[in-house]
Amino acid sequence: MSSPAPPPRERPIAVFDSGVGGLTVLQELLVELPHEDFLYLGDTARFPYGEHSAADLERFALEIAEHLLARRAKLLVVACNALSSAALPSLRARMLSTTLGVDVLGVIEPESRIAAAHSASRRIGLLATTATVASGAYDRALQAAAPDATLTSVACPGLAPMIQEGFPVDHRVVDAVRGYCAPLREAGVDTVILGCTHYPLVAPMLQRMLGPGVTLVSSGRALALSVASSLELAGLSSEASGEGDYRFLCTGDVEAFRAVGSRFLQLPIEQIEHVELRSAVAA
Repeated sequence: MSSPAPPPRERPIAVFDSGVGGLTVLQELLVELPHEDFLYLGDTARFPYGEHSAADLERFALEIAEHLLARRAKLLVVACNALSSAALPSLRARMLSTTLGVDVLGVIEPESRIAAAHSASRRIGLLATTATVASGAYDRALQAAAPDATLTSVACPGLAPMIQEGFPVDHRVVDAVRGYCAPLREAGVDTVILGCTHYPLVAPMLQRMLGPGVTLVSSGRALALSVASSLELAGLSSEASGEGDYRFLCTGDVEAFRAVGSRFLQLPIEQIEHVELRSAVAA
């Protein structure tokens, strides 16, 4: 006999990404919402997402969301810029149509609002994967948030895998970051959106190359505030008084996820369950 489903407030918030980069978002969520339970899924079998087509990304997002919905998530957080840019509208429509009516939040709109608020010159830069830049999602979000702003977008192919490979940072990463920053310096931007959840790991390097007067905007803090607001409005905030639980799922190698993920999260990663998604098995 199956156990009864937990009340909506007691269900976990599900967070998902192509790999471990989304743990920089989870880190902020754990700080902002310490009483909530979290379930994180890293689709490491199909990492990196940045060079996949929009159709592939939409399919991946729907597969992951259905899996997390089956685990009774009360809110889905897409901690991946490529997935947010390619799949958020269709994903949100699909999840809100379910009997649970689960909302879906992505990283692009919160980051764009914060960038617009911080930029005095209205010249804003974006560093992101090829798929995210090609989608035009940040162009649209920034146009909505600040119609008078100009966005200079730079695709950074290969940077997320270099960061995920591990430390110490070698000259490949330094040279790559310097090259990607060059167009932003030339454009005179005063604010740069980090359009990939891996990039905060090299934020000091980016700040050095862009200059101390440039504001870096990452998705973690912005998204954490949006999640807190969404839960409050929906009446889904946890009523627990102690620290919540956090658990992990991954589609690739569990020990590799643990080794790299603990560096990104800066907290112990203990419970990791290997899961298989339909097209992730083929990958």
